[in-house]
Amino acid sequence: MGIRCIADEKLENTGFSYTLSLISGKYKMTILYTLMEFGVVRFNEMQKYIGSISYKTLSANLKELEADQLIHREEYPQIPPKVEYSLTERGKSLIPILDSMCEWGHLNRI
Repeated sequence: MGIRCIADEKLENTGFSYTLSLISGKYKMTILYTLMEFGVVRFNEMQKYIGSISYKTLSANLKELEADQLIHREEYPQIPPKVEYSLTERGKSLIPILDSMCEWGHLNRI
């Protein structure tokens, strides 16, 4: 087996980079964690839980996560409108990663 040279490698071609592209940002992992903990969550509940997120930012992040097929958006035709969010199977596959991050944070909190 040959020796790998870092000059020949590109981080953008790795699974690590792809995963980061899906979950990076200030709120995406918090949104995913919220859905992992609470299952089905409405928009206003999510906003209250996160606290410091604006309507526009939450909406944009939810749209991106939905486009990446990590969350499911269910809209109910009623007045007032009711929209619920939940993890897709693809999103649920991130649970072990989120659990590991949570565990690491508990063990290493300073």
